[in-house]
Amino acid sequence: MVSSFCWGCLTRLRPASRAILPPSLTTTRVAAFHSSQVQYAMPAKKKASLDGPPKYRQAKSAKMKKKKPVDRPRPPPVGERKTLRKRIVLSNPNALEVEGMPDLTGETMVDARLRGTVLGLPLPMLDQLRAVQAFKPKQGWSIFRRPGTVMRRETVELGRLFDQISSDGEDKGKVVKRIVTGVRGSGKSVHLLQAMTMAFGKKWVVFTVPEPQDLVIAHTGYAPLSDEVQNLYVQNEATAAMLSRTVTANSEVLGGLKVSREHPALRKAAKAGMSLVELANLGINDPAIAWPVFEALWAELTATSAAPGYEKAFNPRPPILATVDGLAHWMRNTEYRSAEFEPVHAHDLVFVQHFLSLLKPGAKQPTLSNGGMVLYSTSASNNPTIYSFEVALKQIAARQAGVSPSSPEFPQADPYSKADKRVLDAFDSPKSTLAKEGSLELQTLGGLTRDEARGLMEYFARSGLLRENINDEWVGEKWSLAGGGVVGELEKLGRRLRVIA
Repeated sequence: MVSSFCWGCLTRLRPASRAILPPSLTTTRVAAFHSSQVQYAMPAKKKASLDGPPKYRQAKSAKMKKKKPVDRPRPPPVGERKTLRKRIVLSNPNALEVEGMPDLTGETMVDARLRGTVLGLPLPMLDQLRAVQAFKPKQGWSIFRRPGTVMRRETVELGRLFDQISSDGEDKGKVVKRIVTGVRGSGKSVHLLQAMTMAFGKKWVVFTVPEPQDLVIAHTGYAPLSDEVQNLYVQNEATAAMLSRTVTANSEVLGGLKVSREHPALRKAAKAGMSLVELANLGINDPAIAWPVFEALWAELTATSAAPGYEKAFNPRPPILATVDGLAHWMRNTEYRSAEFEPVHAHDLVFVQHFLSLLKPGAKQPTLSNGGMVLYSTSASNNPTIYSFEVALKQIAARQAGVSPSSPEFPQADPYSKADKRVLDAFDSPKSTLAKEGSLELQTLGGLTRDEARGLMEYFARSGLLRENINDEWVGEKWSLAGGGVVGELEKLGRRLRVIA
């Protein structure tokens, strides 16, 4: 049926405005950033898909470009990097030789007139100092013709103590116990080196622990002390290494001393007439018995008389110097584990326990029966932050100043800080009842005085490292820049070569 809506009626309709028409019918689509229209653009190609069938002999997986082989150098042998890192160079042939430089001897170490001058270390003694690892790699020995050390006020006082203990006066056999602290670069390790040099010059026996950190980071073997005692641990390799250092450095003194008593723990290995060098070699050759050998050697050196039947070959024992550089590493848990997989405290190691026991006063006789010195130091460059140890040092300083432990001014640990009581008890050293045994002291090293700093800078100039007119004004400037005469900072300023045009 034909609609009544004819063509004529359709032509009479009003044309619609462009606003109500769809946009696709009114505007022409234009591509962005292009002048041609969209309908004239080439159709986009479909991306190749891995899902489709692969072409003839075409891999479906992603293609990987083969890298060209790179010639890599052969790695250094085992232990060579550690050797280079710890290498000690004590002479520089390019440096000028300082004429008239005196050595650090028994006479010069107590001469107050030499304060502020640099004294050379005796050349025959360098092998002994190397044996006990007295030198550190970053102390700057390699910039001078020969190693030397500046005589500061603390060095003169230390030399007088060595002279008094070694003399035949009333202070013979005296025991001095100190813990040396100070800021970084203040010369704590060099202070220990000066003490070792004086001890070797006085024919003392020197025991050293140059790196206490090596005993607590699980880099050496350990085992229970015995089947009966499970909470104490022995480190045989570390003990054998200490015996080796001691024998190498003190062979002349130990070779003239004989065994003066029986040692049942060694099963008759220590015979009468055997020298102490031969006794120590038993533990060096067989680390399994290193700790009993060390106990026997220590008993021999602290003996005041011979046992019955050993009087013939007995000679008086010399004083002992014991040094530890970096004491804070022994004030926390180690990396070792017990049988129950609990961390082992450093004070449970018999090696550490022995050296910490030297800080305590003796009961019936001094800790070092024949006199000597216990000189321990902290480290500011490699020092763990241990709150209990910091409180213990403050307590030592308070006792030294005369503050009673019962006084409210006596420093105490914060009750909420969980302080380690074992650390506090290790330094709880009251005044000894024995006349020749001193109490534990705290010595803080600061900077050099201006006169001592000038003597050190003059030594740099005489060695060819400085080309400056060294006067009071110039020394005062460098002394201030070095934080009040800190030796390490003065060395950094002095080793900069300046050429005057």
